[in-house]
Amino acid sequence: MSMIRDLRAAVRPRPSLRKDSGSYDTTRDPATPSAVVDCAVYRDGARVATRAPLTPQEAMRQVRRDGGFVWIGLHEPTEDEFAGIAREFGLHPLAVEDAVQAHQRPKLERYDDSLFTVFKTVHYVEHDRLTANSEIVETGEVMCFTGGDFFITVRHGGQGSLRGLRNRLQDDPELLAKGPSAVLHAIADHVVDGYIAVVDAVQDDIDEVETEVFSPGRKGTPRGTDAGQIYQLKREVLEFKRAVSPLLRPMQLLSERPMRLIDPDIQKYFRDVADHLARVQEQVLGFDELLNSILQANLAQASVAQNEDMRKITSWAAIVAVPTMVCGMYGMNFKHMPELHWRYGYPMVMGITVVLCLSIHRILKRNGWL
Repeated sequence: MSMIRDLRAAVRPRPSLRKDSGSYDTTRDPATPSAVVDCAVYRDGARVATRAPLTPQEAMRQVRRDGGFVWIGLHEPTEDEFAGIAREFGLHPLAVEDAVQAHQRPKLERYDDSLFTVFKTVHYVEHDRLTANSEIVETGEVMCFTGGDFFITVRHGGQGSLRGLRNRLQDDPELLAKGPSAVLHAIADHVVDGYIAVVDAVQDDIDEVETEVFSPGRKGTPRGTDAGQIYQLKREVLEFKRAVSPLLRPMQLLSERPMRLIDPDIQKYFRDVADHLARVQEQVLGFDELLNSILQANLAQASVAQNEDMRKITSWAAIVAVPTMVCGMYGMNFKHMPELHWRYGYPMVMGITVVLCLSIHRILKRNGWL
């Protein structure tokens, strides 16, 4: 058990936000579908060397003759490209349809001779500043067919390459000797580690938005931020949640229920993947709730700012109403008005007007309206 734990630690990649697009094998045989990235036979934990790249059919014939298992990696295959492989390995038509069409939610489906697992890969998109149009997370998909003597990965999207993972597994023959279930665990662990890296980066974005919303502006009041930025961040977190939440149950099933195609020594380590995934799910759900609170607080601040502006406008309107009223009264051109022909009438009216305006200003200022 300790040996497997050490091997698993060696295989686990360091979380990274850098995009790994992978590369295709330019020496591929012309008979091999163009969607095949790599095809190899593994026996006793080591990759079987061949003079020329193998087609999936040739690799499977070797496995049936000499033992081991075949690992085939495909990238966005068409229905025609995948049809021959599906027939060769006896894949269920429903699973084949899902693998070709993509846009599936994470899940685990059991068929007679295989397991079909869907993972959503998540990549953090670097950006200088969060805007209302910023793309924060980019998702892809990895579909896995796990059989007794084969493992097939179908990848969709421009990120989430498994070439580095394959190389790391090939450096640990004792782990690869456990068969296709070891590869399935390594991919699950790799995907969840990617989630952890993205969670940390999204947390920084949320902290930045939270600081901007509640940081003091003029006169010590919160200055707020663009609600579009918060809404965009919430949309990206929702996309992240759709990748994480549905995957938790399949990982729990792989760790709790004995399955014929999963090696018992490997099965227990799916529990560790499920634990990490549960922690990520809690954080993502917390992000969603926190962004709801931030958005409501920002809208409340905008409403308060509008009320503050309206109070100031109303206050100045009240002050201006005094001279307006006086001018309106003395502009009616009546002959018999008080102090109309008095020498000091004009200065007296102007003085009373100024005193009234200053008194109203002082009262409103003391009450916080100005």
